[in-house]
Amino acid sequence: MASIAFEPSGRAADPRAVAARAARRQIQASRLARSRWTPLLLPAVLLLGWQAGSVTGVLPATILPSPAAVLEAGWQLTRDGTLPVNLVISAGRALAGLIVGGTLGLLLGIGTAVSAGLRRLLDPTIQAFRSVPPFALIPLIILWLGIDEGAKVVLIGWSVFFPLYINTFHGVVGVDRGLVEMGRVYGMGRSALFRRIILPGALPSILVGLRFALGLMWLALIVAETIAANSGVGYMANQAREFSQTDIILLTVLVYGALGKLTDTATRAAERRLLRWNPAYGRK
Repeated sequence: MASIAFEPSGRAADPRAVAARAARRQIQASRLARSRWTPLLLPAVLLLGWQAGSVTGVLPATILPSPAAVLEAGWQLTRDGTLPVNLVISAGRALAGLIVGGTLGLLLGIGTAVSAGLRRLLDPTIQAFRSVPPFALIPLIILWLGIDEGAKVVLIGWSVFFPLYINTFHGVVGVDRGLVEMGRVYGMGRSALFRRIILPGALPSILVGLRFALGLMWLALIVAETIAANSGVGYMANQAREFSQTDIILLTVLVYGALGKLTDTATRAAERRLLRWNPAYGRK
């Protein structure tokens, strides 16, 4: 038996009016989901709550300085050049580690996926090393390489290697074998098969691995710069801790968060561009 909707007054509601209200709510929800401002709602609420807590004294400045104080500290460090210089140094270290570890992970992931012999030779050892936490290697890395740039690049490279290796391997292995056989029937050689079938089919998984790797890249950079560095954003945070400069510490946290968000946004943009042939990514 069909249910009958009632108005708050107790009268039976017009089914057409009920359907119209439901349609309006659905349209409003759809507009909110598609709006470019929707992702900013939660950060804005948190920022306003933070500022309100600072103004009312609920959040003491010694524990959590106000957003205005953090902004002022950032402006002062930008004016004297401290923040831009250390930001460039940190970004350079992160990029170097990503290039070294990411390239190696990508190449070995492809190699072990397409070659059974290489897989039997390398994959068991790589999987064993994957269980070793990167930060457990810090004492050895410092002992072998000191606290120079090489040590930081190795730590970041180790962190980003495994997500790219795993996702590249599974992306290549997961390519539809029927498409590969069809390419062979049409006379494609190995190079053409890789460029036109295998790589496009594995690209979604590779880009997911890249997003994971970028998150671990910043995490490894933070640890490297706060433990053994004389420059960089993490070094700024360590120095601020020594002098109890909470506003600068919060500033470095926000800078790392902004860098992580920036790289993730760039990767998602690359997904939309490189995978525009895929309907699932074209709707993003």
